[in-house]
Amino acid sequence: MELFNVTRDIIQRQIKERNTLQFERRYHVIDPFIKRLGLECELEGHSGCVNCLEWNEKGDLLASGSDDQHIILWDPFSCKKLLTMHTGHTANIFTVKFLPHSNDRTLITGAADSKVHVHDLNVKETIHMFGEHTNRVKRIAAAPMWPNTFWSAAEDGTVRQYDLRESSKRSQILVDLTEYCGQHVEAKCLAINPQNNNYLAVGASGPFVRVYDVRMIHNHRKAVKPSSAPGVQTFCDRYKSVPDGAVQYYVAGHLPVKQPDYNNRLRVLVATYVAFNPDGTELLVNMGGEQVYLFDLTNKQKPYTFLLPKKCHSNELQNGKSMANGVTNGIHLHSNGFRLSEAWPQSSVPSELSPYLERLKQQANDAFSLQQWTQAIQLYSKAIQQAARNPMLYGNRAAAFMKRKWDGDHYDALRDCLKAISLNPSHLKAHFRLARCLFELKYVAEALECLDDFKGRFPEQAHSSACDALDRDIKAVLFAKTDNSDEKKTGSTTPIRIRSSGRKDSISDDEVILRERGYDYKSRYCGHCNTTTDIKEANFFWK
Repeated sequence: MELFNVTRDIIQRQIKERNTLQFERRYHVIDPFIKRLGLECELEGHSGCVNCLEWNEKGDLLASGSDDQHIILWDPFSCKKLLTMHTGHTANIFTVKFLPHSNDRTLITGAADSKVHVHDLNVKETIHMFGEHTNRVKRIAAAPMWPNTFWSAAEDGTVRQYDLRESSKRSQILVDLTEYCGQHVEAKCLAINPQNNNYLAVGASGPFVRVYDVRMIHNHRKAVKPSSAPGVQTFCDRYKSVPDGAVQYYVAGHLPVKQPDYNNRLRVLVATYVAFNPDGTELLVNMGGEQVYLFDLTNKQKPYTFLLPKKCHSNELQNGKSMANGVTNGIHLHSNGFRLSEAWPQSSVPSELSPYLERLKQQANDAFSLQQWTQAIQLYSKAIQQAARNPMLYGNRAAAFMKRKWDGDHYDALRDCLKAISLNPSHLKAHFRLARCLFELKYVAEALECLDDFKGRFPEQAHSSACDALDRDIKAVLFAKTDNSDEKKTGSTTPIRIRSSGRKDSISDDEVILRERGYDYKSRYCGHCNTTTDIKEANFFWK
């Protein structure tokens, strides 16, 4: 194991400027420091639940908002209350935010009364009140580049922009999610990229997180003809309020197809918190009722796909749909749109592991044998960090994920199987586990294709008990779907769907396209999973 040499690293930091960030990341948060963390003091002053906290830019003041409709300003290091103020809200406060470049004098609050208030802390007065939202306000965001501007996200499905310099004292709609997702969508959280304040991340109901280019939206709306209706101030243009290229979607690759299953278990998928890392290259997303995901905004990657080579297709699939009416041997292949590539990438098998990594792998194998799945995953992951091109480590970690069976584990196992196969196309276990993962993720038609490919590659395993069991499971589901389809065809006539003229209850065609273009996560973090509250955050530990 590599040991840290602080003296050497300090010298290297002085000599080579590019080592500064690496030094900070290595020594800013270390295990001994984490182990020393503990409760310093309790700040008492609110008479209701505390729903939100916000540090000032210097990190020496802390603001809190509560169900008691008050805000309190604290000196957290001396554990003293500096100021208490009633905000004028009539319901629970969900968000507080210091306005940049205001010398910590201006604080913004949003609450369940659908209002946004701006307060002058020096005189303890509410100086602006905005009431254009029609549902609970969940998050406020501000940008240092625009010191008089801020944004709010609310459960009416809109993101509004405010400019305190304007005499009208009205907000304007920046993003209206109801145009894309129907009237029931709710905006839950938002964050501004700290390095490029033009980028705004928005979390809402559903598994998708959106990153908007605010500048592109403004330029687009300046170019279109403004509304002719007197007194109406809105950014929205009827035909397209957000121009092409002004928004990018991010989603954990397994969540869209798993969403119906989560709904059946009363597990509502909603992004409750989003945060950029200090250099603006990563986005951390907390999914309420699910896990925490880290997205790489620089090296974006599409959701992992089923890499079955064309030569193994019994009938050519295109965009997840069979070109032969979706029928193979009398079975209707109900594809979930899992995309297929041309062929497996070819790569040479790496050299043997070092003695240290061999010991680490054996420790992981031992944990696996003892059914300590999480411990095994952590040890395999530690070895992968130092041997990122070893297919056996990925294959073994995939097996541990499949045994643990936490939400999202089968998708992580699928990712590991694909990585192992890309490094070693003859990895037998990775091919078979890939078919099993596809089946567990409800990609049943693709699982059958993958299993057929496995039998062709490894004929000696074609009639093994595991292979026969998976084959039976897949065909049982396919036959069941086929029978259900036949029953629907022979049943009563299809009822006419009536849509209310005043409501949009389905997603738009533009939304479908944007979701299909979404990018997958880089890392997944499994932690607490409270499905009953929106007050659930995940953030970066250091700035």
